Amino acid sequence: MKAYPHPTWAARARTWLRRSFPLPALLLCATLAHAAGPTLEAEFASGLKEEGLAGAVWSEVLPDGTVKVGASGLRDAAKHMPMQADTRVQVGSVGKVALALGVLRLISEDRLTLDTPLQQVLPELALKNPWQASDPVRIRHLLAHTSGLDNVRFWQAFSLNPAPDTPLAAAFDGGRNLLRVRARPGSRYAYSNMGYGLLGMVIEKVTGQPYERYLDAQLLQPLGMADSTFAFVTQTGAHADPHLAMGHFEHGVAQPAVPQYLRPAAQFTTTAADMGKLAQFLMGDGKLQDKRFIDLALMGALSEPAGTDAAQAGLETGHGLALAARDRHNVVGACHPGTAVGFRAMLCIYPEQDSAFFVAFNTDAEQADYERFNRLLLRDLELPLRAPAPHGTPAPTVENWQGVYVPSPSPMASMAWVDAVFGFTRLKWDGESLFLIPFQGEPKELEPVGGLLFRASDRSTPSHVLMQEDGKHILSDGLRSYERVSMLRMLVLWGSLALGVAGLLYVLLVGVWRAALRSLGRGDHLFAPLLSLLSLLLPMPLFYFQSYLRLGDVTVASVLLATLTGALPLAVAFGLARCWRSRGTAAEAGSWAKWDWVALLAALQLLLVLAWWGLLPLRLWQL
Repeated sequence: MKAYPHPTWAARARTWLRRSFPLPALLLCATLAHAAGPTLEAEFASGLKEEGLAGAVWSEVLPDGTVKVGASGLRDAAKHMPMQADTRVQVGSVGKVALALGVLRLISEDRLTLDTPLQQVLPELALKNPWQASDPVRIRHLLAHTSGLDNVRFWQAFSLNPAPDTPLAAAFDGGRNLLRVRARPGSRYAYSNMGYGLLGMVIEKVTGQPYERYLDAQLLQPLGMADSTFAFVTQTGAHADPHLAMGHFEHGVAQPAVPQYLRPAAQFTTTAADMGKLAQFLMGDGKLQDKRFIDLALMGALSEPAGTDAAQAGLETGHGLALAARDRHNVVGACHPGTAVGFRAMLCIYPEQDSAFFVAFNTDAEQADYERFNRLLLRDLELPLRAPAPHGTPAPTVENWQGVYVPSPSPMASMAWVDAVFGFTRLKWDGESLFLIPFQGEPKELEPVGGLLFRASDRSTPSHVLMQEDGKHILSDGLRSYERVSMLRMLVLWGSLALGVAGLLYVLLVGVWRAALRSLGRGDHLFAPLLSLLSLLLPMPLFYFQSYLRLGDVTVASVLLATLTGALPLAVAFGLARCWRSRGTAAEAGSWAKWDWVALLAALQLLLVLAWWGLLPLRLWQL
């Protein structure tokens, strides 16, 4: 007979509460379960092991002003050095929050304004803005990621060329189209590391000193963040910091930090305790020691989206001057994530509850579930849950928005073709709910909350809005915008891809088959295309043995890749020319010639499309 363990005191209490007081029991039961469960440190340790992460540090700001810090795991997996609460970490884009405060400090000192045009401060920039006369790029647009500028190029993010003191202007020496504004400034959110690189230049122009030196002295020091810096810090070499954790990638591969072109966008070293101080200031009134440090109105706009088309249409989620509204697990706050070389981080504040958390991991692993640790911290803070927004009557015209949508603007301009072909989503209305069906990812059901506002089933506040701009149908969640495109256009793109892939496969399979039969001579239609196609394998070993941080550099591997991808359309065109010259000959009659012709033509059209979209030749140092 199976023996069952006796229920614990917590289990008995939960049972009695559910039976006697069903309404308040849920909250009290959760509290009892929390009290009887494992500690936060134990759950972090278990989570790090299960997710394959080396270590983590975190801090929690409590309503009484207390800052709790914690650590778990290893700061250096190879040396088995334990992570400690005061270990320094790199937080990538979380540093944008601090840099934004530095800009707001200059505005509070009347050395800038939110509406100062960028080109007024940096007239030397080769900015291409079709809306310049009516809507110049302003400081507020750079802060809120609504400038319309591209996010980042490969060579700006993956390069070992920059030094710690490389001039910031070197990040924008990539040609006249690098600073092309792709959407009317202020109208749409589009995350831009370039924009924050430009803010670093703005700080230097206004203050007359390196932005790192200014922010360390005039921002971090007054905030009491003595263990933080904007300066370049790494784990080895001349700039080594013995208190800095080692960054890791999948399988525990260690990677020291390297200098970068767009360092104002991602270069920041800190501790959990210092981030607690930053969070406390973010939730305050902008004063330090009863003296105004940042204007109250600016503090109120830190996470309030304003001016975008989505905000004007009634959507409250989006990005403010430093943070983005985040609606997760029935808790709404303002957050900013970050990724650095071997690190992941998240900062979230909840001003209504005077609570906040920061967490950083010294492992960057694509498959890890970092969100589980955010849930742990939210539970530990015991933040009140928000009831979902009630169902509302949708606008009678909602069915007019059905169709296929593509990102607009694309996250990276150089990848616009990829985003259109593989990043599209379908919008379907069934009379009661809107369904967002992405090509990649899980479908979402959007419940109407009134008019053209909708709420995703895993959100508690309105999360999407439908809009019409200049006759175009737009879907936005405040942080991404999608524009409806005609089905004919998508069919052309999909058909082009399908035909091109089929043609290239024909060249590969039939060409290899003929070679195996020793019937593939130099005069064969497929000889040059097959040779060109197989040669694309040559750069692979070179890329394997070079650091991924050199993907955007001019190396033997990248030059060879560009050369071979540029030669492929020429080789296919050469094969087509052979088909043309040999047409109608007796030797070709009844052979595979007509199929060679069709396959090569199909392959060539795709290659020309990729060239038109800027993807061929594949020059990583320009992407």
